[in-house]
Amino acid sequence: QVQLVESGGGLVQPGGSLRLSCAASGSRFDFLVMGWYRQAPGKQRELVARITIGDSTNYADSVKGRFTISVDSAKSRVYLQMNSLKPEDTAVYYCNHDPPRSEYWGPGTQVTVSS
Repeated sequence: QVQLVESGGGLVQPGGSLRLSCAASGSRFDFLVMGWYRQAPGKQRELVARITIGDSTNYADSVKGRFTISVDSAKSRVYLQMNSLKPEDTAVYYCNHDPPRSEYWGPGTQVTVSS
């Protein structure tokens, strides 16, 4: 069974950058669509970026032009490059399939954007 573990979060000042990584371990990493999600305190989890097996990408309007999702299938990793970070990007970030599979939710990685 595949397990997804996120890393790369931290505290960053507004305007800064972070690169999140999602490592898949266990069984073979097969996917059609992978996504990065985030959940801010008191808010529902939302999909912010997705990538298909054919490398087609889509982004939420709130992150378009600032975030970039990519996949390294050989390393079974999904990345989220986040630039020009804003305080409203503060959240716990998760990776999962799109649509998400409940058994694959990992612990997430905390991103805090604050001066």
